Amino acid sequence: MARKTQISKEVILETALKMLIRDGYSAVNIKTLSKEIGCSTQPLVWHFDNMEGLRKALAEYAVSFANKKLKPLSENAVSGFSEIGNAYVDIAFDMPNLFRYLFLNEGSNYCMGTFEMILSAINNQNLIAKIASFYSIPIDKTLDYLTNTIVYSHGLLVAIVSGTIKVDRQTAKEKVHNACCAFLLQAGGDIKKAQRENNFLKNEGSNNEE
Repeated sequence: MARKTQISKEVILETALKMLIRDGYSAVNIKTLSKEIGCSTQPLVWHFDNMEGLRKALAEYAVSFANKKLKPLSENAVSGFSEIGNAYVDIAFDMPNLFRYLFLNEGSNYCMGTFEMILSAINNQNLIAKIASFYSIPIDKTLDYLTNTIVYSHGLLVAIVSGTIKVDRQTAKEKVHNACCAFLLQAGGDIKKAQRENNFLKNEGSNNEE
């Protein structure tokens, strides 16, 4: 006889992710999750068999959630890269438990996010080519510029989330922006063009908020 459940897998994973973001990964287990949902442990066992199955599914679900947050809305490569950076900062400030889980691998051997999720942004050859063209720098220098910016941003946010340094969100974004400009200058990019683009993005953001 087929097993019937009234609690869907999506509901379970949505609730598990909500708990992870709110309370941290260590707070998520079959008993606490079933209590949060308001059901017995049976639906969770039916869908995932055991805690190991739930952990694997939650890791995939959390990575997918973060990828959507990091996906830029702009089709412009330069604006898109800036959007990724801002979204990365926002995750660290708005969802530090998720940041720890994904990028510091806190308490999980199943999470597939880690730092590779951010580095994947620079593996897009089309993105690299467009940014190289925009700033008039060679492809290899563009790759250095993107890598250095991402590594700096990651290190800064790890320090913030771990409590090593204390700055607010706007200061963090300004630090990332300043480092980005410094690395661009180091790569031989057109810094004045970058500044004009940044001013344009700020004005666009202000108009969108109004």
